[in-house]
Amino acid sequence: MALPTNVELMFGESPESAKLSKAEVSERFDDLVKSIKNVPERELTREEIVTSFKAGHAIDFSPRPANAIEYLQKALGAPDLVKSMSPDAVASVAAALDALKGQQPDLVKDINLTSPVGTGLVAFDLEAPAKFLAPRPTPVSNRTPRIKGFGTSHRFKVISGITGSGTGGVGNIHPGIADSTQTNFAPSGASNSLYYARGPKIAYAGYDVVLPHSQFSMSDEVTWSAQYAGQGYQDIRQLSRTSLLYASKLMEERMLLMGRGTASGYAGAIAAPTGTSLVDNTIAGTQVALTGYTTNIYVYVTSDAGAFGESVVSTVATIAPTAGHNVVLRLTDVPAALGYKVYIGTGASQPANSAFFLYGRFPNQSANGGGAGGTGIVLQGAIPVAGANPPTADTSAYSAGYDGILAWTMGTSSGYNVKLNSAFGTATPGGEFQTAFASLYNSVKADPDRVMFNGADRKQLSGTLKTGEANNYVLQVTQDQVAGVTLGSVAVAIVNETTGKHVEMEVSPWLPQGVCPIVSDTLPIPDSQVSNVWAVCNVQDFMGIDWPVTQFAYESSSYWYGSFLCYAPGWNGCVSGVSAG
Repeated sequence: MALPTNVELMFGESPESAKLSKAEVSERFDDLVKSIKNVPERELTREEIVTSFKAGHAIDFSPRPANAIEYLQKALGAPDLVKSMSPDAVASVAAALDALKGQQPDLVKDINLTSPVGTGLVAFDLEAPAKFLAPRPTPVSNRTPRIKGFGTSHRFKVISGITGSGTGGVGNIHPGIADSTQTNFAPSGASNSLYYARGPKIAYAGYDVVLPHSQFSMSDEVTWSAQYAGQGYQDIRQLSRTSLLYASKLMEERMLLMGRGTASGYAGAIAAPTGTSLVDNTIAGTQVALTGYTTNIYVYVTSDAGAFGESVVSTVATIAPTAGHNVVLRLTDVPAALGYKVYIGTGASQPANSAFFLYGRFPNQSANGGGAGGTGIVLQGAIPVAGANPPTADTSAYSAGYDGILAWTMGTSSGYNVKLNSAFGTATPGGEFQTAFASLYNSVKADPDRVMFNGADRKQLSGTLKTGEANNYVLQVTQDQVAGVTLGSVAVAIVNETTGKHVEMEVSPWLPQGVCPIVSDTLPIPDSQVSNVWAVCNVQDFMGIDWPVTQFAYESSSYWYGSFLCYAPGWNGCVSGVSAG
């Protein structure tokens, strides 16, 4: 900045004083500029100026306080407050503020993401409503026809065989006659015989079916606080009702697959495994030693019934394994079991039920190999020290329940029920099902429509096309597919080599691993009076109930009443006991 003119008038002293040199004038000018620059700046609002003038006070040009402590300190210096308090009181308050400033540093901080509130003075970027990611496929329920039921049970009569059908235990009769042929047509027990020259009478077989209906229900509750607190974010009552409907359908889906009833006409509870024994085994191949015990191990086994439970426990088996060895569990197969659950306990003597823990579920009695001169379930690795305990009662079947697809296809009235106790063979891919198709055709002329798989079993069967060294299947990449080749191959159907029909391969999302029911949806019989082999027969189909408000909550329930029918179980079958691939 240039020096102004007449600097003597600005920076000089009295007229009698010596004249300032140019250097002295320059230094004093620089000091002036520096002082001007260091003057505190403050922007006054119109309201502050008007308020000061009206009150007759001078305008306060001091800097605005930057935090709560400075506001309090400035207020403490106000003339009115100083006049009304003694100097000692003012000094005491000032000292307290200084102490507080040291103890509460947040009071003197600027506003940032953690001050003056630890979570910040920020908005939450919360997207509404909540994302509903619970899987809820119900393919069996969606596919199965639903018919109207009445009363407490559904009944129908079956003519299971006639002469020549080869079913129902009815034999064959040669129909040839001659003029001299005479057949007794007198009523049974008649005193006089009545003979006519006619062909022999045919025979029939049949039976009654009575399937009791059962009641089913599920419930949910939304408290008033949850409903009202959720306003503006999500309709909680709507979410509750939707979830209740989906949960009810999902449980029906599992019953249609794995349900078992105890009422007359249903399969009843699954038996516990018998013949359980433990064999000490020297480890071989990829096996490892059993660990986590010091003296004896004790083993319970149950028959797996799927989503709703398991059988009662077997008799306990025990052994004192050799250190560094593992143990092979052997048992007698239960035809209706979907697999086996193994529970292990340890100790010098048999522990309490609460000290047995689930070791694992196995799809068959030789699920992971074997040893010691035979097949079995190899118990190896660490023995669990926590988890599910053995059941104390049967949960494989229920009085308020019906038989599902697996109970029908693996039951005594099934047309075919075989356990592989191994993985699918690779020499003839799908050969296990060709054997089943041939057996079903030979017994009742069945021509199944589809085979249901767990996803892992479907993948394993598709893989047999590629892993079988002796099969005649070839996967080819043509010249126009050299670029952009899609990896992976999948089998979508099995050609029934007995009838020539394409049998669809269908993945069921809730089917246990190791179980593959073979299902007929229709019958290859004209005028059978069976339009659908399977049907849901509900006296009352799904309904929703909103209960009267009797507390600070909205309560609702689903309800349905009925049964599940299989008109022709002999036209269905199952391949089970499939080891994981």
